Amino acid sequence: MSFRDEDEALRYIGGIFESAFSDAEIGPRLVATGIVLRFDFTEPDAVVVVDTVHQTVGKGEDAAKDATASMAMTCETANAYWQGKVNLPFAMARGRIKVNGQVADLLKIAPMGKKLYPVYIERLKKDGREDLLVS
Repeated sequence: MSFRDEDEALRYIGGIFESAFSDAEIGPRLVATGIVLRFDFTEPDAVVVVDTVHQTVGKGEDAAKDATASMAMTCETANAYWQGKVNLPFAMARGRIKVNGQVADLLKIAPMGKKLYPVYIERLKKDGREDLLVS
């Protein structure tokens, strides 16, 4: 199962970054990367943009114009990643996740995510989206 549309991709994937910005430990580290990260999702098609400098999250092509790095994957892969079920370097090597731009900065962000996995899972449960939980 995957997200229904771009709005759900923004709510869940963008939402985890909004949570990260408000985290006392992760927020400053995320901002320090200075990255504007574009996510290109398929199944369904969606563009989610995380601007770490301005601590904003947006959607669509207009929001993506200043991206300094991008990641492309299915929404199913993104959903599984934020539940701790996808190894980023392995997925990149296998072509499940394609990256462009500031790859080193992208890899700096990955370890920060581990603390956010429970936050992401709890949001899915709170919204009644158990269908998105990966066992």
